[in-house]
Amino acid sequence: MLCVLTRTATRTGLVKPCRLLSPLPVVQISERPLVHQESLPKLPVPPLKQTCARYLASLEPLISEEEMTHTRELMDEFLRPGGVGERLQKSLERRARKTENWLSDWWMQSAYLDSRMPVAMYTSPGVVLPKMHFQDCQGQMRFAAKLIAGVLDFKRMIDSGTLPVEYLGGKPLCMDQYYQVLTSCRIPGPKRDAVVNYAIGMTPSTHITVVHNFQFFVLDVFNSDGSPLTVDQIYVQLEKIWNSSLQTNKEPVGILTSNHRNTWGKAYNNLIKDKTNKESVRAIQKSIFTVCLDAPMPRVSDEMYFNKVAAQMLHGGGSRWNSGNRWFDKTLQFIVGEDGSCGLTYEHAPAEGPPIVFLVDHVVDYMKRTEMVRTPMIPLPMPQKLRFNITPEIKKDIEKAKQNMNIMVHELDVRVLNFTHYGRKFPKSHKMSPDAFIQMAIQLAYYRMYQTCCPTYESASLRMFKLGRTEAIRSTTTESLQFTQAMDDPSKQNSEKAALLEKATKVHREHTHMAIHGQGVERHMLGLKMIAIEDLTSLPEIFMDTSFAVASHFNLYTSQVGSKTDCVMCFGPMVPDGYGVCYNPMDDHINFAVTAFNSCEETNATKLSQFLENSLLDMKTLLEQVSKTQ
Repeated sequence: MLCVLTRTATRTGLVKPCRLLSPLPVVQISERPLVHQESLPKLPVPPLKQTCARYLASLEPLISEEEMTHTRELMDEFLRPGGVGERLQKSLERRARKTENWLSDWWMQSAYLDSRMPVAMYTSPGVVLPKMHFQDCQGQMRFAAKLIAGVLDFKRMIDSGTLPVEYLGGKPLCMDQYYQVLTSCRIPGPKRDAVVNYAIGMTPSTHITVVHNFQFFVLDVFNSDGSPLTVDQIYVQLEKIWNSSLQTNKEPVGILTSNHRNTWGKAYNNLIKDKTNKESVRAIQKSIFTVCLDAPMPRVSDEMYFNKVAAQMLHGGGSRWNSGNRWFDKTLQFIVGEDGSCGLTYEHAPAEGPPIVFLVDHVVDYMKRTEMVRTPMIPLPMPQKLRFNITPEIKKDIEKAKQNMNIMVHELDVRVLNFTHYGRKFPKSHKMSPDAFIQMAIQLAYYRMYQTCCPTYESASLRMFKLGRTEAIRSTTTESLQFTQAMDDPSKQNSEKAALLEKATKVHREHTHMAIHGQGVERHMLGLKMIAIEDLTSLPEIFMDTSFAVASHFNLYTSQVGSKTDCVMCFGPMVPDGYGVCYNPMDDHINFAVTAFNSCEETNATKLSQFLENSLLDMKTLLEQVSKTQ
């Protein structure tokens, strides 16, 4: 029995959020998650006039007065009493009454499953963990064995319903996405993909997949009595896998999953025509998760190390290196390199960052506590190698995928900035939200580079609501622009600059609060547009307006993904001439990952990272100087 995630009828557990950006700390309380799931409120539909007014306000720093006048006229027409706006709002409110969450299915489809771009780099984030101190295959396998045991311990909490419920501001959060990350996989389709969760059914999976030198293996991780294998047993099994996959000339079938979704969809149907191939593919799809034992990457300087590892987590480094050592459709892939590099990549459709980061924190904590314990050695069966019959046509598909991957690898510029001068404690000491403060630093960095501001997207969590996914905070505001313009204006006093910074962070905090409470602009506008596509013969002009396209072209695509572990998440830009900026604020430092596309002459990840570092330093100096004079 399969459960396709685009349906919500058979969901269990609570929902999860987006990549985290809460102004309040998320706390975990040990009680059964399912207790709260049914009592979670439904995602509201915000008032129409409120959203439209806030939408117009968000355009002010981005478009000319002439364009604004035109957009206001279109909005007046849209909001005419008895007009199209009211009709769409009523239809959306009807949908909200009839469904568990009016947004979640639409979001899953429009943001992920309908997208035809490759998942590698374009939608799948990577997570870079601190460098490990092993430099050989024994160390790699010891680490991987502990990691696998840690994930199985997380699975125990999922299976037993003992996962702690998360609370934000005293309210329980939806935990549903925690139940979607294991034993799930994306399946390519000709026009739309699907995500299938194999955890729901009579015979849950008991195996993971391990890939080494492009060769996939089924590794059973439970004994016949249902107990998980010990770290020691897993290590022995990994050794067997390693020793039976030493050949490095095998066809990298996994690289097919990195292709454009339509291309991969056709290659997929061709691949699974063969019975052996189909069985091998199903074994990967049904596995609890995948572990990629990577070959060492070329050595680089310490300064460049994390840039290289972040790229490795996103795409594997190219067909010569580890890009074929993946199955990019798999929800969870843990990556352990022979050279001590480690992290993961995850397919984004089933979940946002927080369950992934919770899992990372849990596994890292588990590994600190776990020593290799010698267990009585019951002979374990040899892990099964998955066979693929490579026809000339499949070989051709693999060669095409290799070429495309190598182009993508060359295309993406990744820079990890470990900002060590201060962390989240500093803005807190000045009574400012650390997230809002960092967002203003990103605004300042961009303004200094381009002498203008741009549409900026920051992920916000809708987990206060049942099956909540994400909302967008538009970080560029009239107030943020006033601050960035004033910061380098010699005619302005420091006190005025600091006041503008304080005002901008306050407005950002207000927008954050509205977003996480279901009163955001972005998803409501999406809902109205989706209803229009379903119900009307033509789209209302407000959605055809140039300003709507401008406002949705997010040159800065940003997210805070907070973690107890000293790691950083990374993802590609949303648009060809944009940046991806992800950050993890720790108490006394901040980890950033900045990405851009090399094919765009206007963008430069290294340069934006430098401007970001300088902006953070200048904002600290500003606040300290103003404090001294008060």
